[in-house]
Amino acid sequence: MVRIAVAGGSGNVALEIIDALVATNRHSILILSRKEPDGNEQRPHVTGAMTDYQNTQQLDQILRGVHTVLSFITTQSDTDNTAQKNLIDAAIRAGVKRFAPSEWATSSFEHMPWYQGKGVIRQYLQEINKEKKILEYSLFIPGLFTNYLAHPHKSAEHFKSFETHIDFQNCRALVLEGGENDCITLTTAQDLANIVVKAVEYQGEWPVLGGIKGTELSIQELTEIGERVRGKSFTITTLQRADLEAGITKSSWLPMIDHPGMPNAQELASELSAGMILAISAGALNTTDEWNRVFPEYTFMSAERFLEGVWKGKD
Repeated sequence: MVRIAVAGGSGNVALEIIDALVATNRHSILILSRKEPDGNEQRPHVTGAMTDYQNTQQLDQILRGVHTVLSFITTQSDTDNTAQKNLIDAAIRAGVKRFAPSEWATSSFEHMPWYQGKGVIRQYLQEINKEKKILEYSLFIPGLFTNYLAHPHKSAEHFKSFETHIDFQNCRALVLEGGENDCITLTTAQDLANIVVKAVEYQGEWPVLGGIKGTELSIQELTEIGERVRGKSFTITTLQRADLEAGITKSSWLPMIDHPGMPNAQELASELSAGMILAISAGALNTTDEWNRVFPEYTFMSAERFLEGVWKGKD
């Protein structure tokens, strides 16, 4: 049993991973939150600690005896990345062995300025280990969660989806002109949680680049899966690169985006959709497979099988 601290543990992806860790009944889990710990917590080996991530001495004390820190701090709302930098520094001072920064998404951040904080933290960790290894860490990068394509249906215990530019509910998609062969990695939130559990228990050294590849598909293959599992043709809106690069998504519809880390996301739906489509074209959502190779015996849920299960029998 090791002690695991989860920063930002109230987020929906964090909760999926916490549940998977709790289910093993092998680890002690400390959930860090800006709010008072829930006095009604009933799960075995789960405790809470309140922190604003500014009191560094308090953070040092909280992390004493912790083996692994998993960070889910929302980088969009972490001004100057101060909270996560303080968490990293405290982890080093407290003798934490492993750290997972708040990644859980894309391999790069091209065309996605809302993720730039993740890039800052990558550089910060790289600099820490520049001369010698001070802190073992891995960037857990699963690509796009397949669960988003289940929207509006619940496809995991905690994961909250919202519409994307590939909309299975309404059988429609926004596609870059000439981008049909652009590839994307789809990984379920459940598979991510299982891989994190296995990584926590892994006796070897964590790979710095921690790509997780559930299913790799081209955009055309993905829309064809959509047509099979929905039993309907998809309406494809073809978009021009010049418009997208200007932040303009010329379409009769835009996805309804509801994300707690982006309170004004719907106001920026055109810009966000444009960035996501361009990011896919740049390969940012097609991940590497480092953790697949570490755990070759693990079988990932294919995107098509997962989506068949979600959409079967639904109009």
